[in-house]
Amino acid sequence: MNAQITLTMAAVFGFLAVFLGAFGAHGLKDSGYLERKFQDMEAKNYAGQKLVASYKYMLDFETGVRYHMWHALALGLTGVLMQRQPSLPLTLAAVCFTAGILIFSGSLYLLVIGGPRFGGIPWGAVAPIGGTLLLLGWGCLAVACCWCSKSSALASVAGSHPG
Repeated sequence: MNAQITLTMAAVFGFLAVFLGAFGAHGLKDSGYLERKFQDMEAKNYAGQKLVASYKYMLDFETGVRYHMWHALALGLTGVLMQRQPSLPLTLAAVCFTAGILIFSGSLYLLVIGGPRFGGIPWGAVAPIGGTLLLLGWGCLAVACCWCSKSSALASVAGSHPG
């Protein structure tokens, strides 16, 4: 991924996060869809408390949107840094953030809208793969920032000496 693609993906992901947040608030929460979908499911544990399943899944959807937006912003930052000084760690960060958003948030959206085993896939078990990719993205971004600052320092030192 280059800077242009990364920044474009960040903008698209930001748009989708706002869109899906509105969909969650109005299409899921206000419509009664979740209450109907999960009415026969027993209460779920969430932070040590028993919650009505529809409420717990609404919280899961909101978590997906929240992580989606934060990582769209992280992807945008990565794209800006790629414009200044492209590097392998920045490219890896962009790939990890992109895949992490798709897998982590996407699996939560599918879990909530389609059900816990939509298409025969246990979406709750898929989310940690995406979460791991998001963590790797942050790690790659940290490495890139260290690498860039060292490269910049070396370039300024090399540039200050004649010949």
